[in-house]
Amino acid sequence: DDGFLWVVDRTTDVIIVSGFNVFPGEVEDVLAMHPAVEAAAVVGVPHPHSGEAVRAYVVVRDGAHVDEDALVEHACRQLARYKCPSRYEVVADLPRTLVGKVLRRELRG
Repeated sequence: DDGFLWVVDRTTDVIIVSGFNVFPGEVEDVLAMHPAVEAAAVVGVPHPHSGEAVRAYVVVRDGAHVDEDALVEHACRQLARYKCPSRYEVVADLPRTLVGKVLRRELRG
């Protein structure tokens, strides 16, 4: 209303699924709310029908266990269907810069 613009993610990180914009930070925040998830990172991967698909990389808390079905259910309760990751990968750690930002380019490659 006041003419200010806030950038919530890097424009290169925006995932476009069937013409809809998906901001990785929004999906990561929802995944991080799951009690077994310590950290999450989301990237776009090529998809033959929708252009891109959402893929999530999840770090599980020590001593916790989570399966893909639980993550799917958690995400679908909180997000629109096109924002829900189509695939989840549990990883030991996320690649980060020296200042702690997730290196999404390494997750894509």
